[in-house]
Amino acid sequence: MLSPFKARKYRCSAWILVLFICLPGFALAEPALSSVAVERLSSQIALILDTQFDQAQQTDEIFPGATVAVVLPDGTLLSHASGYADTEARIHMDTDARMPAGSIGKTHVAAVALSLVAEGKLALDVPVAKWFEDTDWFVRLPNHEAITLRHLLNHSSGIIDHVFDAGSGFQDFLKEHLSPENQDRVFDPRMFVQFVLDQEPLYPAGEGFHYSDTGYLIVGMMIEKVSSQTYYETLSQRFLTPLGLIDTIPMDRRDISGVAQGYAPLSHQLFGIPEHVIKDGQFVFHPSLEWTGGGLVSTTSDLVRWAKALYEGKAIAPGVLTEMLTSVASETEPADQFGRVFGYGLGVSVVKSNFGICYRHGGFFPGYHSFLAYYPDQKVAIAMQINTDSSEIEAHFDTITALVFNTLSTL
Repeated sequence: MLSPFKARKYRCSAWILVLFICLPGFALAEPALSSVAVERLSSQIALILDTQFDQAQQTDEIFPGATVAVVLPDGTLLSHASGYADTEARIHMDTDARMPAGSIGKTHVAAVALSLVAEGKLALDVPVAKWFEDTDWFVRLPNHEAITLRHLLNHSSGIIDHVFDAGSGFQDFLKEHLSPENQDRVFDPRMFVQFVLDQEPLYPAGEGFHYSDTGYLIVGMMIEKVSSQTYYETLSQRFLTPLGLIDTIPMDRRDISGVAQGYAPLSHQLFGIPEHVIKDGQFVFHPSLEWTGGGLVSTTSDLVRWAKALYEGKAIAPGVLTEMLTSVASETEPADQFGRVFGYGLGVSVVKSNFGICYRHGGFFPGYHSFLAYYPDQKVAIAMQINTDSSEIEAHFDTITALVFNTLSTL
């Protein structure tokens, strides 16, 4: 379908950025690797990503380009890019390329909500109905009387997901409203709650697990009610600006600079979205439709900085961080084919892996896939982004993760 992906000869567009960073609020207490060891690890990451790109061009896999970043215990950041940010224009992928991070943005939403919990402005285990007494739709929500903020954050509310579970309603809506003549239409994601109203709950609140973007839209409404400002304003003031995450940008407009072209064959099929997501430097539809379901563009470097700050306790108070990382909802039992056991905390997957506990999240947005993981035992964060929604990103990410830890174990 996208013939430029099947290049006869791979020319590496990637370059390696290795720099030492001091994250706001961090003291580099961890011993640093030698410069030789850092260079060796960086070279290994570059080689495997370049190889993944090269091999993908010999198959039917869609792999236009990718970026990877790793932040080490002492704060050393390694970043690499391969392939193309735009295959038709032959623009090489760059480590500074921004891409929508999809549901990784739920980690930011959860952090904002938990910071408000720490201040006593929200509560995890109080029914949220009191925040919606002025609405006429909340009583039509499944489990409306019992749902708490905790249920919404850990996907145990019993509410279906409006994106994939509400029949064809949401897909048909997008196909109707994402036509070229409507490309400037700004979406109010609150309206998407309509697709789950009057549905039977999947289970009593707190007694199951079912991933639901809809629940996170409700969390966004709560954040705006208690903060008296937009979610994006609150996020920027509390985290993005203080932590210096300058490449993490709210998706509240079409013209966001530095975004790699996104290739969206899957979203084209599901939602009628054009297969090329960027035209003339702008999204071909207004990306506001995601909001607190994700709602951010970022770079892999910013993603690993965020993970290091969040999971090492530099972003939110220790008490609510403990709540965030306590897995009370089960995703997958028993272990998957890689020996991993999944659970879900508050805005984060809590995974038992071959490399110990892992806090991670994946992200899907039309034209893009992202993955972010933090390993507390090693104090290492890893992120990967690919500019298509039809990639085999998880397999590539797992290979890079194994490479990182296997290489570190020999240094």
